[in-house]
Amino acid sequence: MADETIFSKIIRREIPAEIVFQDELVTAFKDISPRTPTHVLIIPNSVIPTCNDISAEHEPALGRMFTVAAKIAKEQGIAEDGYRLIMNCNSHGGQEVYHIHMHLLGGKPLGPMLSV
Repeated sequence: MADETIFSKIIRREIPAEIVFQDELVTAFKDISPRTPTHVLIIPNSVIPTCNDISAEHEPALGRMFTVAAKIAKEQGIAEDGYRLIMNCNSHGGQEVYHIHMHLLGGKPLGPMLSV
């Protein structure tokens, strides 16, 4: 299992990021290349490389990711109109950083989930 990712450095505030939430379980920060007006990444503070590596011990952090997403959506004014939560797994799923992360996207109509 990975010990260190770029997200680990953001959690420890060793590299700059616009952190919008942080507690003992998760950290949330604005994406550096936003795809929507609101684009926040929500990550567990411990490294879990992919969704395939999730175990029962991770449930508190994963649950917190969802409650933090709802809190941020409300604060950003997108909760009522709606938003999308996305987690990618491995290369075919589009995962680029091997530290699981949830994308919170909103602020405009997002259209169909997939366009293939």
